[in-house]
Parts: sequence; structure tokens; C-alpha cells
Amino acid sequence: MTDDKRGMQRGLTTYGDAEFSVFLRKAFIKAMGYSEDALSRPIVGIANTFSGYNACHGNVPDLVEAVKRGVMLAGGLPVEFPTISLHESFAYPTSMYLRNLMAMDTEEMLRAQPMDSVVLIGGCDKTVPAQLMGAASAATPAIQLVTGPMLSGSHRGARVGACTDCRRFWARYRADEIDDQEILEVNDQLVPTAGTCSVMGTASTMACIAEAMGMMLPNSATAPAVLAERRRLAEMTGTEAVRLGTQRIMPQQIMTQQALENGLRVLLALGGSTNAIIHLTAIARRLGFRMDLESFDRLGRETPVLVDLKPSGRFYMDDLHRAGGLMTLLRELRPLLHLDAMTVNGCSLGENLDASPEPWAQEVVRPFAEPLYPEGSMAFLRGNLAPNGAIIKQSAASQTLMQHEGRAVVFRDAEDLARRIDDPDLDVGPEDILVLQRIGPKGGPGMPEAGYLPIPRKLARQGVTDMVRISDGRMSGTAAGTIVLHVSPEAAEGGPLALVRDGDLIRLDVKNRRLDLLVDDAELEQRRSALGSSQASAPMAGYRHLFMESVLQAEDGCDFSFSAPTPTETVPQP
Repeated sequence: MTDDKRGMQRGLTTYGDAEFSVFLRKAFIKAMGYSEDALSRPIVGIANTFSGYNACHGNVPDLVEAVKRGVMLAGGLPVEFPTISLHESFAYPTSMYLRNLMAMDTEEMLRAQPMDSVVLIGGCDKTVPAQLMGAASAATPAIQLVTGPMLSGSHRGARVGACTDCRRFWARYRADEIDDQEILEVNDQLVPTAGTCSVMGTASTMACIAEAMGMMLPNSATAPAVLAERRRLAEMTGTEAVRLGTQRIMPQQIMTQQALENGLRVLLALGGSTNAIIHLTAIARRLGFRMDLESFDRLGRETPVLVDLKPSGRFYMDDLHRAGGLMTLLRELRPLLHLDAMTVNGCSLGENLDASPEPWAQEVVRPFAEPLYPEGSMAFLRGNLAPNGAIIKQSAASQTLMQHEGRAVVFRDAEDLARRIDDPDLDVGPEDILVLQRIGPKGGPGMPEAGYLPIPRKLARQGVTDMVRISDGRMSGTAAGTIVLHVSPEAAEGGPLALVRDGDLIRLDVKNRRLDLLVDDAELEQRRSALGSSQASAPMAGYRHLFMESVLQAEDGCDFSFSAPTPTETVPQP
């Protein structure tokens, strides 16, 4: 395939006769009712990720129709096609286990099917990063469209929304503060409409980052899923996709080093999901960049949290939209951004900011000089417990626990946690540190969001609401607490986390970016020797075999080792 091929001539099936390939292709596609005139137009693929299991994508059929309208208004031919759809609550063992599979599906369908450009419709947590990863590798002109956040609900006169309030009410239920009837009532109100979580979880974080990186139209990250505005944005996205295909503007021309740094700045200022740093690392790797997490930490020290949204603040995504959407935040961050970075509408980020409406009075996005939190939402830690690093979402942590030394209470894996966490005889106190092993990329498998360990029931009933918790896994972007995540190397790979025993002292020092196990080296070496070789596991086949053989650690984005060449440049720049 050469760059001068267009429409139905792109990516021809090989029969040794190119003209026959086109002839055969047209014969079959005409069975869908297309005319020769239609087939002569620029083709815009539409990745349809609708699924009956995925309420976050419940509006996708409407968006597909609106995208089609926009494509046809611009003289193109829209052709929708299905890909994998992932929902956080309906993917066993975890959606992260399947993110790379969705990225592979997206990448290969973009390569396999004739299209001049593609509209990627995603929303739920892992779908947007999977699509951007696939688009980066396939090198097909692409534009992202998100499904948008749900509206917030109401419980007994108070606003509620998925999924920060899911966790808040469940914690109250576990502490016997509310009864069976009330928890059922809450359950009916947490997800009142289609769309992604109504707080700054992973879905909304990735939507805002995609817009900040220029892969979505301006003002398109925050419009709620059920609004007519979301469908108008879909129409405009379809129109823009025709231009992208005609001009052959590739994702690599948009997702540059500068664009990725803009995305990192926005992540920090949002108080966004810790998951986003793994996803951005994977996307960057597909583009040939290595994520420098210590430089990311440097950005964090100079980028305050400005968005007052749950779980770090008070408001919901529909409030952010009414406050002017992401543009309101970008305006405050302007001195820190690469304003000449190009975006999918053909304008630079700075030009889009200049064209945005004048600001108005609102409470959701703080002025730069009056931040919600003075430093970025995340801190990168190192120490003998995390030689390759770990992450803590400091904006959602208890400030009294940011420098803390405590006794380890260790759970060997997720099953051990489930079995013992509520045992009334568990030897645990409020000052202890909960440690969960073997929930990393391979240990999970798939690095589940089990890093948000529940407070032991007997402590919750005493009024304890937070403790230091450490794991090699992830947590939902909707969660809050003093939680250390992504400890690397993971326990399943023999990382130091595997050596922690009940009663060991651990020191967390976020100010100095340290996470240390206070056990002498000789004792740790004895424990390492005692671990011996890993117990033989059952034979694996299919995707599980591919995953376990190829998945990388958190600092490499948990992508597959074969999915991209070795990065040659660094982001952010040291």
C-alpha cells in the first residue's frame, strides 16, 4: 500500500492482481447498498464499541449516526465496524488485562480495512487508551470521540454519582452506618444515565487528556453523554475526520512530545486518575517515547491541582462542563503548556484557546494562584521497597499520613485479602500499614484495581476512614485514600514487595519521595533465597499465555514487549 491510494483501493487483499482485488471488493460492498458514486468518496471508518454490557457506551448508536451525518455532510462515506468493548465492572479478571487486546484489535482493524481516516468512539476507562495505542501503531489518520460522562443522581436530596460515591456509601455500609434498605436505594441512584463516571475517574481523566493532546475537538471532553451537545460534537467529529483523511494527518503529527507533556500537565492539574500515567506511558511508548517518571514528578512539583472535582474535591463532571469544560483549566495552565502543539482541527492549542469563549464566574476550576492543592495530584516514589518506582495520589490522601512509619499487615494475594480482611481476630490497628502482594501485571493477572484495600471492618466500625495501603496493583480513579500503587518490580516478578512480612516496619515519606522497608539487607537476602524458584503454574494457552509472556511492568505502561520498538526519546524532557 502506498500513500497515494485512497478509499476502496487502500489495503487491498492480495490475490496477485490489484485490479481484481478492487473489483471483488466492490462487488461485495455493493451488497450493502452502496453506489459507485458513494464508493468513490473518502472513506471514514467508525469504530463502534457498543455493547450490552457497557452502560458507559449506551449512547454509542446515537453517536455513530451523528458521526455518519457529519461525514456525509463533508462529502465522505462513513463505514462503521465493531471492535472489542470493555467495561470496568464487566471484565474478568480486570479490564486492564484486556486493554492490550483491544489495542491490538483496533490496530489490526485499522490496518486490515480500507479507510482514509477513522473516528474512534470510546469512553469507559481502558477503551480510550486502547484506541489511542492502536491508532498510534496503525498510523491511520484518527480522531477520538468520547461517549461523555453521565449526569449525577440524587439520594434523599443529596447529589451522588459513580463511582466515588459508590465507595463512600459502601464504606458506610461496611461500618454499619447505613442499613440494607438504604444501600439498595443508593444503588438505584448512582448511575442514573448512560455515560462514563460522573467524577474525575479514569474515563474523564483520559477524555480530558485526549483533548489536551489535541486528539479530540476543543470542548469535547466534558459534555454529558445524554445532551444534544454530545451528538453535535459527534457530527463535527465526523466532518473533521474527512479533512484528516484527505490531508493524511497522522496521529504521530498530533501526539508529539509537546502534546504528551501537555497531557501530563493536565493530568496533574485535574487531580486525575493514577491509571492515566500507565496509559500515557503506553501511548508514549507506541510513539517512540520513554516516560521519565522522575521528570513527571518534577512537573508535579510546579503544577497545582486546580479542578475541584471528586474524588479530590467537591463537584461532578457536569459541573465542570457548565464551568466551561477543559478550556477553563487550559486557560489557567496556559503559561505551562506548549501552545504551538497542533490539534486535530488544524489549529494549535494556543489558537484554540484564543478562539474559546471568555471565562465566566464559576467555582469548579480554581485560579492558578489559589489552587485546591499546591502540587500536582501525584508523586513518584522510590526506595528499597520500590526500586523502579511507585505512585501515590497525594491530592486524595490524608495529609497526616504523608509521612508515616508503621507495622506491615501483609496479604499474600487478593484471595487472602478477601478471606481475612474482616476477620475480627486480624492483628491490625489504625497505625499499621496494609500490604497486598501479587496483584501486579502478572500477579493479578492484569493489575486489578484491588490496590484500594478496604479498611478492616473492625476498624471501620471504630471510625477509622483511612490507612496507608501499599500494593503492586492499581486503584480506580474514583477512589481516595493514602494508597501507594504500581510498586515495581511487582511481587510476582520477585520484587522487594514479595519479601515483606507481618510486623516489618515500613516508612512512607512523600515529601522526600521515599518508600522504604526497614529491614536490613542480610535479612532481605535470606528471605529472597527462601522464596526459591516460583512454584510451577498450570500450562497456559491463548491470550493468557501471550499476556504472561509479554506484559511489561508499570513503568513501561503494562504494554506488550513486542508492541513497539525500543523508545529513543524521553517525555517529559528532563
